[in-house]
Amino acid sequence: MSDHCLTVTCRSTRGIVAAVSTYLAEHGCNITDSSQFDDQETGNFFMRISFASETGAEIDSLRRDFESVARPFDMQYAFHSGEDRMKVVIMVSRFGHCLNDLLYRWRIGALPIDIVAVISNHMDYQKVVVNHDLPFHCVKVTKENKPKAEARLMEIVEDTGADLIVLARYMQVLSDQMCRKMSGRIINIHHSFLPSFKGANPYKQAYEKGVKLIGATSHYVTADLDEGPIIEQDVVRVTHAQSASDYVTLGRDVEAQVLSRAIHAHIHRRVFLNGAKTVVFPASPGSYASDRMG
Repeated sequence: MSDHCLTVTCRSTRGIVAAVSTYLAEHGCNITDSSQFDDQETGNFFMRISFASETGAEIDSLRRDFESVARPFDMQYAFHSGEDRMKVVIMVSRFGHCLNDLLYRWRIGALPIDIVAVISNHMDYQKVVVNHDLPFHCVKVTKENKPKAEARLMEIVEDTGADLIVLARYMQVLSDQMCRKMSGRIINIHHSFLPSFKGANPYKQAYEKGVKLIGATSHYVTADLDEGPIIEQDVVRVTHAQSASDYVTLGRDVEAQVLSRAIHAHIHRRVFLNGAKTVVFPASPGSYASDRMG
């Protein structure tokens, strides 16, 4: 039996959990994991349920018949087959630590996605990508050709049927139009020194200021640069005995880990947009043993 997934968002009211669990039970499904959150401030309710069909019920029929349950609660809901894998486009510039980490996790099965393309505005990682038998696209970006270059990016995304774009240290700003079109489907990673240390060499700036914590933030991309809803964050402690180059090494390591955990949460439907924030349900025990893989 494959575990499937149901996600639900609606206004909070009495009886939602009972209605959903009763429906699944009556259709021969056994709930294997359930998470829910009732936001007292906004009045919104979020739920994610993993379940297995013990009678061979098809996802399509479960989805169709669920409408009678969803209608009274005005639910936004989605059923997902446990056998489905998201199609992902990775975008990278000249820092390859996140790309290499994602390729490794993908190769060993720790990140169950289908990488349908890698796009870069440089040729640095063409050989690495091609050696993984993955399509590589170099799309140069200049001030003069930016609209044309972004149109080419979207063409690749649409041609591959990508469900998600991952900016694995892609150092180009996406247009407001692309951010709106792909809302909730672009994940970015950056150091957490913003807004204190902007511009070039943020780790050197942090070293010179005696910073004691290095962090990374992964978030959905919006028109507000580096201010989209946060999915995942982490920090690592540094001391006076470490150099600026140590800061860079540690920072890149935490960036790679945070990005992979954010992607893992997204592809398993554990992230819900909640206004300018997110609701992120924890992974089931044992579902991602490599979450903390260094």
